[in-house]
Order: sequence, then C-alpha cells, then structure tokens
Amino acid sequence: MRIEDWRRKIEEIDLKLVELLNDRARCALEIGRLKHADNLPIYQPEREREIFENAERANHGPLDHTAIRRLFERILDEARSLERTERYQAAPHSKDGKPEK
Repeated sequence: MRIEDWRRKIEEIDLKLVELLNDRARCALEIGRLKHADNLPIYQPEREREIFENAERANHGPLDHTAIRRLFERILDEARSLERTERYQAAPHSKDGKPEK
C-alpha cells in the first residue's frame, strides 16, 4: 500500500475510535448517575486498577503496556470530568449560583 492508503485507513480507524469513545462516555455517565444515586464517590481507584489490568492483558502491541496505561488514564480522567460536570449541573444551586450543600 502507498502512504495515502495507510492514511485513509488511519482516518477510518480514527472515526471508529471517536464513536467508541463517545459510546464509552455515555456508559460512564450512566454509571455516574447510579453512583450519585447510591452516594458513591466518582473516583474509585480499585475499579480503575481493574480497567488498567484488563487493558494491559488485552494488549499485544505494538504499543507497550505503559503507553496503553497512559491512554486509559486519559480516557478515565475525561470520564471522571464528565461525571463531575453532570453532578454539578444536577445539584440544586443557591441564588449566588453555588451548589447547595
């Protein structure tokens, strides 16, 4: 294949990645809603450790485990950010715009 063919293949993969990442984010938001309803914390280190281990177990390269872990750290960071934003927006706010306690 030529460079243009490889680039086209990468563009197709990128589109799939965007779709999958947004699907994952929607799932994370639903989990966040359930955690909020059950008064559970957003950050759950034992679950994140499990996600990293699963990703590393599934990894057969050429990316090494460190690279996979860094990518998943970013994905999880964005998911937590979505959860925090959702909780903030769902919380009742006082007249000064701050969430009520």
